[in-house]
Amino acid sequence: MDLNYTAEQIAFRREVREWLAANVPTDPLASFDTAEGFAQHRQWEQTLASGNWGMVTWPKEYGGRACSLIEWLVFEEEYYRARAPLRVNQNGIFLLGPTLMEYGTPEQKQRFISAMASGEEMWAQGWSEPDAGSDMAAIRSTALRHGDEYVINGQKVWSTRAVYADWVFCLFRTDKDSERHQGLSFILVPLDAPGVTVRPIPQLNGLPGFAEIFFDEVRVPVFNRLGEEGQGWSIAMSTAGFERGLMLRSPARFQETAKRLVELYRQHQNDILDLSIEDAVVSSFMDAEAYALSTYQTASRLDQGGKIGPESSVNKIFWSELDQRMHETALNILAGRAELWPHASAATGVGNWLDGFLFAQSGPIYAGTNEIQRNIIAERMLGMPRK
Repeated sequence: MDLNYTAEQIAFRREVREWLAANVPTDPLASFDTAEGFAQHRQWEQTLASGNWGMVTWPKEYGGRACSLIEWLVFEEEYYRARAPLRVNQNGIFLLGPTLMEYGTPEQKQRFISAMASGEEMWAQGWSEPDAGSDMAAIRSTALRHGDEYVINGQKVWSTRAVYADWVFCLFRTDKDSERHQGLSFILVPLDAPGVTVRPIPQLNGLPGFAEIFFDEVRVPVFNRLGEEGQGWSIAMSTAGFERGLMLRSPARFQETAKRLVELYRQHQNDILDLSIEDAVVSSFMDAEAYALSTYQTASRLDQGGKIGPESSVNKIFWSELDQRMHETALNILAGRAELWPHASAATGVGNWLDGFLFAQSGPIYAGTNEIQRNIIAERMLGMPRK
């Protein structure tokens, strides 16, 4: 793998850096788990789209720049270096968007992708159910066809961003007599449709980062089905590959956290007596760099026509557990002050480490629990028998 950037990639990095320097808000936005913050982040998505930065890998006709995955990684590095706002529409642009590119009809791409890139329509993910969390094949919610419509009944839970989003992409059982992976279809549902009820679920910090969604005789056109009827499982696995292996969590996110962790350590190193903390900081920095190199290798392979395989499960375990370790190390550095929220009177210099730590605890759960990912690695990569 050639680790040197081309002249075009260097020029692209310069363009990204200059645009972000001129446009990133000087004051942090409110949490996108609040109505105020969600609106602010929607506006930021629109600002990105005004410069065609909403999703740089997308075709130009959909508001992108037709960039390679390597250029996307460059963009992400500059984005996190500038400490720009987190992407509130990540379910759409990083997960559904690439899936639409692969499986959507021309009419579906025209209908959904540009509105997604511009921040006009915000997306939630609706896969998990009360009895189908890590095991998506146990989904029971139904979407039964009646003419040119599907009638949807059931419940989804732990739907990220659903409280304030406009749409949700879901798996439903379109053959009510089917079992497991068979008879599932991938359907897009507007959250303001009659019969849809969204109930917020508070996170550890009290904010509604998730929601449960109830469907009671909800009607959506067959046009909203992505791919063929019954093809939902394979489409969802494609989406999960992007989620676990590349798009959802770019290495720049963890490289930036590692850099901030080093800064935090340097600020407090004279007060630290536990030498293992220094080892943890060094290890975090090295692991973040290793993940970046691995992702560059994956992106190079995909740009040459390759596919994301079961190794995406390895990536998912690695970045989720790395995120936990980095935030645990930060709290160990801050000691007792780590328990303070940033707005507390004595919290000078504490930053958002506690909030990041709380969110990191969900990493081994979302995008498929790490226990399930280890099963996938054992069966599909190591060839070990099922229990």
